[in-house]
Amino acid sequence: MRTNRKTAIALAAMLLVGAAPAVAQATPVAESAAAPSVCRPANHTAKITQAPASAGHHHYRVTLTAPRGYDPCELAGSPTDVRFSDRGSQTQITAGHYGDQRTAVTFGPGSPVHFDIQVPNDARQVSVDEASFTLQAPAGEIPGTSFAQGKLRVAAGTVIGPVQQGA
Repeated sequence: MRTNRKTAIALAAMLLVGAAPAVAQATPVAESAAAPSVCRPANHTAKITQAPASAGHHHYRVTLTAPRGYDPCELAGSPTDVRFSDRGSQTQITAGHYGDQRTAVTFGPGSPVHFDIQVPNDARQVSVDEASFTLQAPAGEIPGTSFAQGKLRVAAGTVIGPVQQGA
């Protein structure tokens, strides 16, 4: 009798956990995730480099790379909640987004991804050395804040492009 009661309590607990509302997570590429997802902020690195300019804009590329030992995941759209700082002091500049926000790309070890930061030439620019952002999965926001280091200049009207395949 005692064993049945313990079994019933354990089954009820498992059902409650399974019925709890889910937070949007990075969609794993493989069905059985044996390792942590590379899309979690602590599991990847990001670097900002200057990219070729276009008419009226400066461009910077933020490249995300992942070490071995993590499971790949899918990302989609432009990162959100983008903030810029210089030596730890956050600027007042916020960024919008542009481009296709629905196309999913695979990110993982050996499969880097990148996104574009587009800054208008004619605006008053501020030098910064870090960007923080929240990545997006096809099903929604990935919890946590990622950080990228590198020198760039930002201004009012700065926009962020969607995540794309490649470095």
